[in-house]
Amino acid sequence: MKKFTYTIKNEIGVHVKPASDLSKAAERYMSKIFITKGEKSADATKMLAVMSLAISCKDKITVTAMGDDESAAIEGIKKFIKDNF
Repeated sequence: MKKFTYTIKNEIGVHVKPASDLSKAAERYMSKIFITKGEKSADATKMLAVMSLAISCKDKITVTAMGDDESAAIEGIKKFIKDNF
C-alpha cells in the first residue's frame, strides 16, 4: 500500500470536471485507488463517489493505492492532483 497527503490549492475545489478527469486517470491503473477526506473515503474511479466527498480549497486529502502497480498509480495520481488541484 502506498499513500500521500495533499492540501487542495484549487480555489473552486473538486467539482464535476476535475472529479471526472481524476476518475478517468485512476481507471488507467490496476490498483485500487481511494481518496479520503476526514472520515469519508471514496473509490477514485467513481466520479460521483469523489464528488460526495465535497472537497474544497484548503481541504487535506489522502490518496491510497493498493495493488500490483501501486507505485506507478500513486505517482501518476500524485502528479495529476498536483497539476490540477
